[in-house]
Amino acid sequence: MPVPLNLVTAESLGVTPPKPAGEITLGLVLSTLNNPFFVTLRDGAQKAADAAGVKLIVVDAQDDSAKMTAGIEDLINKKVSALLINPTDSDAVVPAIQKANAAGIPVFTVDRGANGGEVVSHIASDNVAGGRMAAEFLCKAIGGKGNVVELQGIAGTSAARDRGQGFNEYMSQNCKEAKIVAQQTADFNRDKGLKVFENILQAQPEIAGVFAHNDEMVLGAIQAAEAAGRTGIVFVGFDAIDDAVQAVKEGKLAATVAQQPALMGQLAVETAVKYLKGEKVEAYIPVPLSLVTKETVK
Repeated sequence: MPVPLNLVTAESLGVTPPKPAGEITLGLVLSTLNNPFFVTLRDGAQKAADAAGVKLIVVDAQDDSAKMTAGIEDLINKKVSALLINPTDSDAVVPAIQKANAAGIPVFTVDRGANGGEVVSHIASDNVAGGRMAAEFLCKAIGGKGNVVELQGIAGTSAARDRGQGFNEYMSQNCKEAKIVAQQTADFNRDKGLKVFENILQAQPEIAGVFAHNDEMVLGAIQAAEAAGRTGIVFVGFDAIDDAVQAVKEGKLAATVAQQPALMGQLAVETAVKYLKGEKVEAYIPVPLSLVTKETVK
């Protein structure tokens, strides 16, 4: 959820004095580059770093918290100017952030938040609002009733928690005749989404709609439904990756909540550079969301 807005400076956090722009090296630690969303985020960050004339070191944690910790510690040892972190797990990342704090390296979180440590700014979409947006669309699409499945992201990530919160709050309050018959984790992964939904299809002879916490999982679920010959299911995803947008155009995916990962990466770099130059930055920097449907897709 969005954190309260406040202004922070290098002095208020007790970090080392800002360095001249030409000496800035940023470390970008991503949960995985095996997901088009984060590849686009990295590309947006790299473009912004090139424009600002700063160096960007990218680390792929491969959805492994231990690898993320090792990557952060390596960047701390390299004495990067600032860390931009997209946590694999919001709790597991905390000790590494605290090590960065102790080393005087400012930390910024991107897309997913951390549950502890000193973070200068969090750059992300409002995932709770996105979950509500998905729920509202799905509820209307299924006529307000029927069996619904929720495919959940990696447990422990703020994105999974917040998207699930927004979705379930709306469904319980505004779509009371619909019944959520299955809520299972598929780790933001397409193959796991396929396998998990195959099992759900066997257990649930009637499914009206599916909401997945990201597009990778929902695309896997669509593949499973097609293989099983199950039709008439309304699928809703999250992220608006290229494959999902194409699926919307083809009528296979009813809707996806569009984030702007390139802008997210860009804003993360720009915010860190501003901060390192001594400018004041906000503690939460929102990235707008929109809903992509067959009517709105371009």
